[in-house]
Amino acid sequence: MNNPISPNLIDQTNLAKLTALNNPHVLDIVARYADQCRPAKITVITDSPEDAKYVRGQSLLNGEETAMAMPGHTYHFDGTADQGRDKAVTRVLVPDGFKMGKAINTLEREAGLKEIDEKMVGIMAGKEMFVAFFTLGPVNSRFAIGALQLTDSAYVVHSESILYRPGFEEFKRLGGSDKFFHFVHSAGELNENKTSKNSADKRIYIDLEANRVFAVNTQYAGNSLGLKKLALRLAIKKSHDEDWLCEHMFVMGARPENKNRVTYFTGAYPSACGKTSTAMIPGQTIIGDDIAYLKIGSDGIAYAANVEQGIFGIIEDVNPVDDALIYEALNGPRELIFSNLLINNDTPYWLGMGKDWPESGLSYLGQWQKDAKDSEGNELKPVHKNARYTIRIRELGNADANLDNPEGVPVSGIIYGGRDYEVSPPVVESLSWAHGVFIGAILESMTTATILSKPETVHNPMANIDFMVVPLGVYLTNHLKFGDRLDKQPKIFSTNYFLKDAEGKFLNQKVDKKVWLYWMEGRVHGEYEAIETPIGLIPKYEDLKHLFKQTFDRDYTRADYEVQFSLKLRGLLERLGRIEKIFAEEDGIPAEFFNHLEQQKQRLSQAQISSGKEILSPFDLV
Repeated sequence: MNNPISPNLIDQTNLAKLTALNNPHVLDIVARYADQCRPAKITVITDSPEDAKYVRGQSLLNGEETAMAMPGHTYHFDGTADQGRDKAVTRVLVPDGFKMGKAINTLEREAGLKEIDEKMVGIMAGKEMFVAFFTLGPVNSRFAIGALQLTDSAYVVHSESILYRPGFEEFKRLGGSDKFFHFVHSAGELNENKTSKNSADKRIYIDLEANRVFAVNTQYAGNSLGLKKLALRLAIKKSHDEDWLCEHMFVMGARPENKNRVTYFTGAYPSACGKTSTAMIPGQTIIGDDIAYLKIGSDGIAYAANVEQGIFGIIEDVNPVDDALIYEALNGPRELIFSNLLINNDTPYWLGMGKDWPESGLSYLGQWQKDAKDSEGNELKPVHKNARYTIRIRELGNADANLDNPEGVPVSGIIYGGRDYEVSPPVVESLSWAHGVFIGAILESMTTATILSKPETVHNPMANIDFMVVPLGVYLTNHLKFGDRLDKQPKIFSTNYFLKDAEGKFLNQKVDKKVWLYWMEGRVHGEYEAIETPIGLIPKYEDLKHLFKQTFDRDYTRADYEVQFSLKLRGLLERLGRIEKIFAEEDGIPAEFFNHLEQQKQRLSQAQISSGKEILSPFDLV
């Protein structure tokens, strides 16, 4: 095929890298957007260490990142209006008249493409276009999906090189196929501090039909890194077309003390609900903290693989007590990026880190002084609640040996967790696979600062509502069918780390999640009995008392157990009422879901009537 890329934009060295792929689709994509975005030059990034070093150097040279005192550490700032995923301007492009679920923000495809095409004309003028290749999932595996990134941000490519496996060689294995995702990003015009100047005009459009995503006038990694939550949408569509699951889940290995075994769990939690800290529980091993592909093996078992090789984690409250492994990793010499923290003397400070802040420093707000106020007299916090760190998993002492296993790992348990201050017990096991799908489908949680809207309690099925690009009914039906095809179904659990008492104090310590994990792991292996309740199976007091003593050398009292695992019957029924209204407005919800909803409602109502109580003690259920 003749080279369609202007020779004024690409030199022979970089052109040779592209032609070595023997993929006309890649050449066409690069040529099209080079012509449209009009960069000053094109640089192709392969899997080589030299190319990786060049990207890091360019990000520092451009001012997108700044080196810190600790070797390998850099920091990056996003604009004040670009600090989280922006749902309002993140839209799925669909054909005219096509309907998705009510929670999915859509736009007519042709109108969306016309708009984004106009915004991209000349948007990279005077900049360098980076053409980079990555792999979603372990390389050369049945999970692997190629990902092509075009961007004018070296920071984006650097971040993706930490978070994702290299993909240049994977693209060679495509044999010229167009079976890959591609992403086009531009930070747009920049302010003096190298943040996006026109963030009020940002757009993030997902084109399912062409397996591509556009993101313009934004730098926040959740919007600009195409391979992150944007690729998640494309993969969800692909998975439902091909009968596997793409989920907003961690993958971890549970390794209880004095037991020579590893039991793999996946877990789905909305942002800032304990997902990463669960995957990083001390003594366990981590494969991934965010996105997982699940496929059925020839043995009839579900296997999971981490889409990523790194962590883009919320840093708030990471401290030596509650998140010791992460804290240690963030304070040692290794390649990592901090974003939107307070910087003083090239040292990072963040919310809840467990040490005093300096009197002044540099933040995403600019130069900051202690006691600074905004125009309305409110205290200015120099660190955003959605401040992040980006690090490779293999840099961590608890990285699982199967991190890059092309076969994935066998899944024995699935956990759904949210942020609920009043009703949900700390840990519950579902009654069956279908009931577990129901538990995941009715997940509610308090929203956090990672989404640009006011906090509120929202329905978030499987912690995936923001990324769901198939109708909710289709999504749930495919989960039920996936379980039906398994010869050995994983157990399904729910967790809640955020219960509070009447004075607003948390009922559990953050580290208690380790006990809940060990109980779930023991249930997988049939080591603990459970109490059947109207909402599922809960632990027996004696088992938790033993686990707390064994794990923390701490006494777990009957009073602790009773207040944490008592069923607030009225609150649980009110939740079902809210959920019933939501699902009544959705098309195609499987009948099995409504069956479980009605059955659970009846069980709760019967418990209310027979006990004459609004709060039912677990001791009354033994």
